Amino acid sequence: MFRWLNGPGAVFRDPLPGSTNYLNAYDPQGNLIRARAAPKSTNGDDPKSTGEEGSLDRPDPGLGRSQLDQNIASGKPIPRETADDLMPFPLNRQFRSQPVLSEELRDEIYRRIDQEKKSVRTVSAELGVEMQRVGAVFRLKTIENQWVQEGKTLATPYARAVAAMLPKTPFVSGSRTPPLPHESINDLPVHSATTRQLFHPVSESLHFNRASAAKVFSRELLPADKRIPHPELVELAKVAAQNRGRDDVVRARRNELEKQEAAVLNMKREQKAAQEAAAKKIDTPRWQFRFEEIKAESAGKDGRAKGGVGARYGIPAQDRKKGQIKIPTKVE
Repeated sequence: MFRWLNGPGAVFRDPLPGSTNYLNAYDPQGNLIRARAAPKSTNGDDPKSTGEEGSLDRPDPGLGRSQLDQNIASGKPIPRETADDLMPFPLNRQFRSQPVLSEELRDEIYRRIDQEKKSVRTVSAELGVEMQRVGAVFRLKTIENQWVQEGKTLATPYARAVAAMLPKTPFVSGSRTPPLPHESINDLPVHSATTRQLFHPVSESLHFNRASAAKVFSRELLPADKRIPHPELVELAKVAAQNRGRDDVVRARRNELEKQEAAVLNMKREQKAAQEAAAKKIDTPRWQFRFEEIKAESAGKDGRAKGGVGARYGIPAQDRKKGQIKIPTKVE
């Protein structure tokens, strides 16, 4: 064990910066495998020659840690991790470590929402990050800034140590090239009405499209083009295929999204104002009691409806109650 720690295992004692440093990224001699293909274009050597049996006595110095440190010091970039480099467990070749947002990308998300006043949908489309993740980053960065202002201690060394072990999606400020997308942002969410299999006969002369298919599953279900998180990207792709003015369409679509978001915000404000007006408030020296009118019918026939009193506190499942029959009593 100590022979390995003082030999090939020494690369893990001082991890390579900017790399995940998993076991699969190095060969038995402690050389970075993905850097092996670099000398091929210069001297024409076969990359597979370093993996031959006689290479144990003559490891390639171009793959060693010393040469990599010299490349880093001279400003040469390290090759990006491949799929084989992102396997932290050598015996589980099906698991790949997924990338996380870099600190620069998280700061850019917070800056565009906080300073540039962009919407979550716009930032998601620009940076290639899912809307739920963009919202989570903004909320966490807001709490982090509040803690810094309050003088609380942050676990920054721990966060950096964990981030150094994971692949990260980079962000280069001021670059003219579009940022590298972090994940797929336009996946169609699975609706509960579409989880069942249906056979719906239609006439051959009937124009049956996605909107018609949605109505078959549920009358309130929207077609796939309107249920995706970013329907504006579909319209932009159509415009690009027609060679029309992309800037005009992007501007018009952005204005439409801003109007939709403003309408949603106004609706939420009106609902909140209506709830505040309907509640009866009684102030005391220490507390404020709020009373709201309720209806017994709001609980539904089984008393478990969402509008019932106490629904938000949770209702125990029926199978956890005593005396409930948990085996089928008949076959239909």
